[in-house]
This record gives sequence, structure tokens and C-alpha cells, in this order.
Amino acid sequence: MKIGIIGGSGLYEMDGITDLREYAATTPFGHPSEVLMAGKLHGVDVIFLSRHGRGHRLNPSEINYRANIFALKDAGVDAIISVSACGSLKEQIAPTDFVIPDQFIDRTYKRGNTFFEDGIVAHVPMAEPFAPELRKVLLDACRELKVSVHKRGTYVNMEGPQFSTLAESRLYRQWEADIIGMTVATEAKLAREAEISYAALAAVTDYDCWHPSHETVTVEMILEYLGKNVENAKKILKAAVAKIAGIKHFSAADALRHAIVTDPKKVPPEKKGELDVLIGKYLK
Repeated sequence: MKIGIIGGSGLYEMDGITDLREYAATTPFGHPSEVLMAGKLHGVDVIFLSRHGRGHRLNPSEINYRANIFALKDAGVDAIISVSACGSLKEQIAPTDFVIPDQFIDRTYKRGNTFFEDGIVAHVPMAEPFAPELRKVLLDACRELKVSVHKRGTYVNMEGPQFSTLAESRLYRQWEADIIGMTVATEAKLAREAEISYAALAAVTDYDCWHPSHETVTVEMILEYLGKNVENAKKILKAAVAKIAGIKHFSAADALRHAIVTDPKKVPPEKKGELDVLIGKYLK
């Protein structure tokens, strides 16, 4: 059992982690955002990946999502918890709250969001994009810690790095979306293709620009809320890891079983080699 945790660099600076070490990973899709940080938490193997790189060097469109997810798959990760900052699209979802999204709307257009191209095609199911078994663990952990949490929500994944226009923000509210961010949907799609169960712990830092208070929001306020969220996220992750390790079956474990539609004889040999970590058990 290995659990991947994607988020900011500070997440692996939490009490209880032992045997922490870093190592560089390479993939057929290039280098991940940062070196992987491997250690143990409650005796469970965990691997941390800084999504934007140390020092927040990569904007959301520059992140090599395929390399990030492939590297975690190659490292033997069974489940991923993604910690991600987001804006609120509803009054009742306040800054410093957490949301455990159950759906997303993908508005990105500049990213590599599939491993299956250049000679091989796969269509994985995405009706339920976040693993229910992981969502339950995160929700239970939040409730045990008495952290304000919303048990479901629809996440709008915008391209960024700019924030929404007022018209866009109002449109997403008409769609009855709940939160907005720039990273989760791409990770969730690739994790499903890699047969890794994935869930997001979305940390609300502000109301999006639809809210009357938007003009009074300052960078200092957002950083203060983000700092509080990071500390709470560490507590939630510590509470969740041992429970995740006890899960017997992960919902994404066989996502590719009926998804690959290309005739195996037509898949280029180099593509089979490149994707062996993902498809080796299906295509010999």
C-alpha cells in the first residue's frame, strides 16, 4: 500500500513522518513538477509531490500533469489525495472551509490530459470522477477533527492562471457549481487512466469575484486563510492515511479493463513499452 499526496511543498512538513527521503523520477512524458518525497506516516508508505514545484514555480497550465501521475503510478501508488486551494461560488461555502468534491466541470483547453494517443485509444468511465471510498475517509476525518467541511460539491476547473471574469463567475453560479480552481480535473482524469483512486481535499481561500465582498479581499487575507487551511489539511491527512491503508479494494483499480479500444496488434511496439506500467497487464 502506497498513498500519493499532491499539494504544496509544506504538506510533508508534518509531525509523525519518518524515513523521509527524496528522489528524482523520470517518465516517458518528461519530469514531474518536483522530486518525489517518500516516507512513512503511521507506518504507511506515503509519497508527496509538490504540484507547482518548490517555490511555486509552475503555473497551472505549465504543470506536467502526465509526468506527475505517471511518476506516482510507477512508484506503486494505489490512491492519491490531492490538496488544492479553491474559490467559493456559494455563500454557504466560506473561506477556510473544506469541500470534498464529487463532480467537476472541465474548462481547460491547453493541457495534455490523457496517456492514450499516438496509436492507442482508451475511454475510461468518468461518471463518478472521485473515488467514493477516499471521499468517505476524508469526510470522516474532517468531522472527527471538527473542521468545517462540505461533503460534496461540483468543482469548475478553469484554465488560469488568470482568475474569472465577473460574467464567467456568474455563469458558473447559474450552473450550480460550488467551487472553482485550476488543477483537480486534469489530475483526476489521468489518475483514472492510471487506475489510481483519486480524491480531492479542496481548501477554500476566498469567494470568487461574484461576491460583494470581493473588492475587499486582499492577498494578505488569502494567504492567512491558506495558511490555516494548510495546517488543518495536515491534520486531516494524518487522520486519513491509516484509514486509507485499511481499504481492501480501490474503485479505480481496473478502470482500463474494458476501456482500451485499439486492436492490440495495431498498437505500436514503442507505445506498448512506453505505457507498460499502465497497460502491461492488459496488452502483452
